[in-house]
Order: sequence, then structure tokens, then C-alpha cells
Amino acid sequence: MPPKFLARLATQFPSCLREKEDLIPYSFDGTATYRQMPAAVVFPTTTEEVSALLKLAGEASVPVVTRGAGTGLSGGSLPSEGSLVLCLTKMNRIIETDARNLTLLAEAGACTLEIAQAAEKAGLFYPPDPGSMKVSTIGGNVAENSGGLRGLKYGVTRDYVMGLEVVLATGEVMWTGNKCVKDVAGYTLRDLFIGSEGTLGIVTKVLLKLIPKPAARRTLLAIFNRMEDAAETVSSIVAEKIVPCTLEFLDSVTINCVEDYTHIGLPRDAAAVLLIETDGHPAAVAEEAEAMAALARKHGARSIQTAATPEEAAALSTARRSAFAALARVAPTTILEDATVPRSELVRMIAFIQQTGARHALKIGTFGHMGDGNLHPTFLTDERNAEEMHRVETAMKEIFDFAIQLGGTITGEHGVGLAKKNFLRAALGDLNVETMRKIKQAFDPANILNPGKIF
Repeated sequence: MPPKFLARLATQFPSCLREKEDLIPYSFDGTATYRQMPAAVVFPTTTEEVSALLKLAGEASVPVVTRGAGTGLSGGSLPSEGSLVLCLTKMNRIIETDARNLTLLAEAGACTLEIAQAAEKAGLFYPPDPGSMKVSTIGGNVAENSGGLRGLKYGVTRDYVMGLEVVLATGEVMWTGNKCVKDVAGYTLRDLFIGSEGTLGIVTKVLLKLIPKPAARRTLLAIFNRMEDAAETVSSIVAEKIVPCTLEFLDSVTINCVEDYTHIGLPRDAAAVLLIETDGHPAAVAEEAEAMAALARKHGARSIQTAATPEEAAALSTARRSAFAALARVAPTTILEDATVPRSELVRMIAFIQQTGARHALKIGTFGHMGDGNLHPTFLTDERNAEEMHRVETAMKEIFDFAIQLGGTITGEHGVGLAKKNFLRAALGDLNVETMRKIKQAFDPANILNPGKIF
């Protein structure tokens, strides 16, 4: 960083971190396999401070990387060399819950779980529930367009963003969107920033849509001896036009890791587990739960457990929600991916992942959102073993290539960041990528916002 810039930074932001020991926690994210020390870390507390920082960085051509809780799984918030990390965790207020308009306004650093709790306190519901929601921030959710277990029925973060306050690379502050249910005036600029991973602007406030809280919920856990039977159950549920809020699965590797971690009584000899949850009107919930249980039995489920209380439902959900933590205990390095395919191709994709692991002598646990085709093949490896990491990279490329062949995509909810930028052109094609580059150039001609990500 230029000395004049550092001097001005220290004057305007005395709490700026510069010592190596202080910078280490900001040198990596949830991927844990990429590391790069930033030059400095700043914690703005207002939009005005973010604007001032970007003007200062722009004048000095200093790259700026925005960061929330650092739970991202694609390297999107990883510092670039010589960069200023702009950490928004102190901008964490929930500013307004508007029950009359079913909206909530929060700063970008507000915790996702706290937003969900604020909505519930008002008798409302914020559906997106990424696995990291206990610690992740809403700004990070917007930047990565995060999904979650309830994505099948309720969609992803994009579906609940009504407005954004964004600080552009010039330091100018833009508001896009409003509380109106319908608004078709001009381009929907709001959507450009959702999923842009901090490359087009820095989101400082988010206006979210809330919905009425479901009156009832029922949770089931189905056990299968064959993964194919679990996949066929999912296909039959969708074919019957039933849309559960959650339709998740664990494979045999993940089942055993979860049981080692939680001791909740999962059968170690099972090939697959389905976590199924339906919500809505009590009569409809009861009817859908019975219908899905019948379909699971028809397709070979050896047992089905139905939660009788909210506490039992939470215990059943633990099997899925603890999958990543359980797998992460097995090997020194855990690489969690999220290839996504059409639901009709799930059986072929899961079989290919298992075959690829065997072919390259790798341990891969697979779990994910079977209801929407979003799979999480998770490599249990050791980054210190260069030869093994080469096999991991080869297997990962084969998995993404096969997902694309099946009409799928390279990421369903984790974003591109550093981890997947080499696969983007194959997934989207040249024209799409070049159009995205032009958008980036229009918003950030000096390329100071999160450089090196996505492209």
C-alpha cells in the first residue's frame, strides 16, 4: 500500500489493523484452502465511512475486498495481494421490522439468524436458511446469493431482497428497490448486485421481504438401503406435485461421520437418509406428510420416523445440519463443493461422484438439497499432500464437467469466487462471460473491487 494512503487510513480510522498477528484471521475464509494476507483491515460503522474509504482507495488504486463473517465456501472474501479488507461486521443493526408491509431493513453485517428471529418475533418468517446462518451476515448472503435447506419451496436470498443500499467504486451511494410489491421502472439494478460477490459495489443495507409464518410443520426421516431408492422417492414426490419445504439427503459416508459426531442413532449400514419437512396449513401438512411417507415406503424406505414434537423435529434436522461439521472432523482438509443438476439427473450425478472418488482413491462424502438438485460432494483430504491434492483437483474438474454435460451448473449457492472461476466459461459460454466482464468494467473501471474473483 502507498505510504500516503496508509497514513491517511490510520488518521481517519485509528482502529485499522496492520500487525501480522491481527491480520491472520482475515487471511482465509470458510474454504480454509486459500490464504492471502491483507495489507490492512478496517471496520466501518456507517455507510458514510464506507463511502469515504472507497474514495480514498480509488484515489490510491488500492484494491478493496469486502468481508462479513468469512463463512463463504468459494474464496469470494479472500484478500487479494496488497488489499484493504473492509469488514462490515460492526454494521450489524436491524433497523426496522415493518409488519404492515412485510419487510425488514438491516445493515449488511446483521447476522442471518438474528434476522430470522426478528421476523419470528413479529409473527413473520424469513425463509432462507444457509447452513452458516448462526454466524453468517445478510450482506454475505446477498453477495453470494445464498441458499439453504428450505430452498426447494422458498427459493434463495435473491427471492427476498426488495431493496439495497450500495456504495459504488467511486464512493457514490446508490439505493435500488423499495417496499413496493410491484415495480417495473427501468432496469432492475438491484439484481445485478445480488450474487456479484462484492465485485460491482459494496452492499451496506438490505431491505428484505418477509412472509406469514407457516401455521404447522412436520418433519420426517426416511432410511434407505439404496441411494437409487432415495432419489426415486424424491422424483416421485415432485411428480405428485408436492413441494415440501425441505428435502435433504446424506450418503453412507456422511451418515457415519454424522453419527460419529452427534450419536443421534443413525443406522450405519444405510446407503442414504432423506430429511423431509413440510409446512403450511395444518390439514395440508398432515396430508402431505402422509403422502410423502407412503411414497418413501413404495420406493423401498426401510423405516420412516416422524417427529412428534418440535424438539424431536430439531433432533432429526440435526442429522442434516451437522453434516459439514461432522465431515470436517475426519481429515485435515475438507473441501465442500456444490455441483447442481436437474432433478431428473440426480441418480446419474450421485453415482458419478461415487465412481469418481473410487477411481481417484479419494474419500468423498455427499449430502445436500436433493429436492432442488444441489449436491455437496465433500472431499476429505490433506492439503499438505501435493499428490493427493492433484487427484482432488482432477476429480473436481471431472465432477463439474459431468454436471455441465447433464445440463447442470458449477454452483447452486456457494458462488464462484476463486474456487470456481476456472470453470465459469465452460458453464456459461464465452458470450455470457464477456457480457459479465463489460458490466464489471462499467461499475468498476479501475478494478479495485474484489479483483481476481469470478473471472
